[in-house]
Amino acid sequence: MSDALEGDRSFVDKFPQEARIVRSALLGSFLALFLGAVFGIIQTLHRTGIFRGIISSTDYYTSLTAHGVFLALSFTTFFLVGLFTWALTRSLDRPLINIKITWTWYLMMAIGMTMTGISILAGLVDSIEMSADVLFTFYAPLQAHPMFYAGLAVFIVGSWIAGADWFRTFLAWKREHPDERIPLQTFMVLTTMAMWYIASSAVAASVLIFLLPWSLGFIDQVNPTLTRTLFWFFGHPVVYFWLMPAYLLWYTVLPKLAGGRLFSDPLARVVFVLFLLLSTPVGIHHQYLDPGIAEGFKFISMTNTMFLLLPSLLTAFTVVASVEYGARQRGGTGLLGWLTDLPWRKPEFTGMMLAGLMFAAGGFSGMVNAGMNINYMIHNTIWVPGHFHLTVGTAVALTFMAATYWIWPQISNKPIYSRTIGLFQVVLWFIGMALMSNAMHAQGILGVPRRTAEPEYSGFDYPTMFGGFEELNIQIAIGGTLLFVSTVLFIANLVLTMGNPKVSGLADPLPPALSGPDDAPQVLDNLRLWVGIALTLVVLAYALPIAAIINRGGLLGSGVGTYPVWLAPALDPLLNAVAPLADTVRDAAAALVGVVR
Repeated sequence: MSDALEGDRSFVDKFPQEARIVRSALLGSFLALFLGAVFGIIQTLHRTGIFRGIISSTDYYTSLTAHGVFLALSFTTFFLVGLFTWALTRSLDRPLINIKITWTWYLMMAIGMTMTGISILAGLVDSIEMSADVLFTFYAPLQAHPMFYAGLAVFIVGSWIAGADWFRTFLAWKREHPDERIPLQTFMVLTTMAMWYIASSAVAASVLIFLLPWSLGFIDQVNPTLTRTLFWFFGHPVVYFWLMPAYLLWYTVLPKLAGGRLFSDPLARVVFVLFLLLSTPVGIHHQYLDPGIAEGFKFISMTNTMFLLLPSLLTAFTVVASVEYGARQRGGTGLLGWLTDLPWRKPEFTGMMLAGLMFAAGGFSGMVNAGMNINYMIHNTIWVPGHFHLTVGTAVALTFMAATYWIWPQISNKPIYSRTIGLFQVVLWFIGMALMSNAMHAQGILGVPRRTAEPEYSGFDYPTMFGGFEELNIQIAIGGTLLFVSTVLFIANLVLTMGNPKVSGLADPLPPALSGPDDAPQVLDNLRLWVGIALTLVVLAYALPIAAIINRGGLLGSGVGTYPVWLAPALDPLLNAVAPLADTVRDAAAALVGVVR
């Protein structure tokens, strides 16, 4: 089985039903992107004091929740399921097992996110008694309407079924090709979903066992530290759940766009195995200032986090080597002169390269977040949003938008409306994010807090560093505005593309790697082994901290028993009914013992 598609047929020609799923998922993703961008510009102008007439200070937190949920959960995950459906089908060169199941998980995810979105947006309407101003990090003690949690549960279960759909398709392929190595893109899909199953199990438990019953009034209280820990059990690996699709594109598509091919298939597999192993047992580094967790557990988490630098550095080497190979194939020469021979006029190439550059900057600020001592200086300041706007806001979002300019023609047979607009759009995003994120980092060093509608304090002036507080606010407002304009250009370009007539000849096959899968040890394809090790590392990292949290604060908070209080009325009659039966059994056992003697 060849890892490259036939050159004369596009993806939609070979797999029309799967292409429809991919288009639907991407369109859902871009709807969430647009909604998130709208709320992003609103909160940017409000927080910086440029224009505070759109929303009230209390509605700011509704806007902030919508911005985070629509972008960090909906936009990223819908793009991921579309991309992974394309990648798995393309690399296995076979359709999905049952397209009805595929539509089922897509509709579940769409319904779930719609429920969650309605519960958030209802908070902007005073006549509707519903709100979910719990921000993206929806742990206790903030409480949302039950529809918020129910929607999230449906959304997550839908993503689980999507993973099962892909695993079923892979197993069917494996039965037909027992001696072949797992194609690289399929390997990336499967390892990402294995990590997702592990990571999302904690937040699913938090929602279904604690937050949803609490919101419905079935239990009176929950243990905030426990729900917070379960969220960050999920909250850090979800960053890699966003990033691993971008890595898939950097490894398998970007080298082809550069005019060459991937430098090393084995290194790419190693990187994804490392993410599977290391991304989950590190979430406690988000809780360095939580008093309910012992310092020793935090130190262990910090150490584990530093190991995540390894797959990032391996990626930097492999992707840059692949791009350089492509440039030299195009005639590039010299130590750095080959950079001028890259296809910078292609929006898909330029966007991905700029996204990778921003990710490198985000890695440096991430090391500050990961270190216990220096984290204290920037914890809960606007430095933190500055960091993840470099990672998910650019490394992920810009890669997804840039990749769309390459993928969309192959899943629709429609050429992009304007590649000139596309090139301008990706560069504008880069400039806007550079301005906004730089100012956020600088304000964080000044101590400016995050998640506040108005960060000014009466009788207090922020010190001057890298420009004053007001100057940095202007920089954030300008950057945020450019990002919004870039989003509008992207959406408009895609909508106009959808109106183009269909044409042929848009297939763009991916070449095999220079160092192929046969050069990789067979053990890399042993997913059971790596999942087992990943689960072991998670147990080692979280068993004792969670046990200590429950021992100190109770499963449902202090003063509450080990089972939900709403079960007591049902359990008491049951226990009373069972008591006579237990007495009878005890008497019979005593009589039997007497006979035996």
